[in-house]
Amino acid sequence: MFFNANSRLSAKMWLLLTMASLISVLGTTQGFFGKLHPGSPEVTMNISQMITYWGYPNEEYEVVTEDGYILEVNRIPYGKKNSGNTGQRPVVFLQHGLLASATNWISNLPNNSLAFILADAGYDVWLGNSRGNTWARRNLYYSPDSVEFWAFSFDEMAKYDLPATIDFIVKKTGQKQLHYVGHSQGTTIGFIAFSTNPSLAKRIKTFYALAPVATVKYTKSLINKLRFVPQFLFKIIFGDKIFYPHNFFDQFLATEVCSRETLNLLCSNALFIICGFDSKNFNTSRLDVYISHNPAGTSVQNMFHWTQAVKSGKFQAYDWGSPVQNRMHYNQPQPPYYNVTAMNVPIAVWNGGKDLLADPQDVGLLLPKLPNLIYHKEIPFYNHLDFIWAMDAPQEVYNDIVSMISEDTN
Repeated sequence: MFFNANSRLSAKMWLLLTMASLISVLGTTQGFFGKLHPGSPEVTMNISQMITYWGYPNEEYEVVTEDGYILEVNRIPYGKKNSGNTGQRPVVFLQHGLLASATNWISNLPNNSLAFILADAGYDVWLGNSRGNTWARRNLYYSPDSVEFWAFSFDEMAKYDLPATIDFIVKKTGQKQLHYVGHSQGTTIGFIAFSTNPSLAKRIKTFYALAPVATVKYTKSLINKLRFVPQFLFKIIFGDKIFYPHNFFDQFLATEVCSRETLNLLCSNALFIICGFDSKNFNTSRLDVYISHNPAGTSVQNMFHWTQAVKSGKFQAYDWGSPVQNRMHYNQPQPPYYNVTAMNVPIAVWNGGKDLLADPQDVGLLLPKLPNLIYHKEIPFYNHLDFIWAMDAPQEVYNDIVSMISEDTN
């Protein structure tokens, strides 16, 4: 198909206008956007360094999936307050969301970061990474420079990444079950894995779902707008490997829309553009840490899968583009649907009333389908990222998780 330079420029400018219309979600009228003064040493650290910086023990492992991806997994075996107790501790596994990494759980101060809070509460804490992010960008067979490396979406994260990581943790700790905490896409792959893999589901004692995402029919995030971009144009704009459009955002949004330094950085950050930014509830002194580690990357195919989900309004596998290709992957002409009613794992859900990605209407459709829903709380003023970074997250969410795990293990 012929596609000239002018058409390409027009497409990019169209996307610019789409994203510019969403700048309001970044809080441009909140009044705090001024100069950013990076001062947090964690900006240049890896996950292990971030953990030990705050005085916590760290263990780092490599998990190899069935299809050859090498995932970094970190462990905080105990906290600063209970290092003397060397007995077996209940295991809690934290799985990050879209465009993110394990750093999400340790980016705030220890009294505000879920991983540290759980470690200090007496738990054996494990932090996972999904293929394609900063800490999971290796494969036994493919180079990350190849198109083949990036031919995955959240389907493969659920089919390969989650089972491999959970199997590793179970073998390492000697415990038959663990508590699973997922945020955003971390809940998505949990829904898929635990509803399609019964033996894996038996290893989950309780599923704690923060900003859960199954269908995205009503999402108001940028993904909603990107659904209008056909696949061939999507690849022209973003390529066919890693979805990390920093240069694109820098060139257009940051120069044409954003003026002040802090807003400039937010405008050029794919994570905040897609998920929103809560200036009132974030510790803005930690903004440099958030931005330095996010977005952590994913595949263009994964992002396109999310746009397919918006368009269809269904919770289903990746559509490879034709009945023939789908039949090659699934033995049927259409991608299979994921049936969350088949997931019997006990689940507790927290969602936000102002969440752009996990819209309350989509959550409302999800809840009745969960056969073992044990708890639900909607926080009216929370957006998508508040669940991992809000200053009041311990009061609104984390303390409840700690209490529920404690009751579940007694």
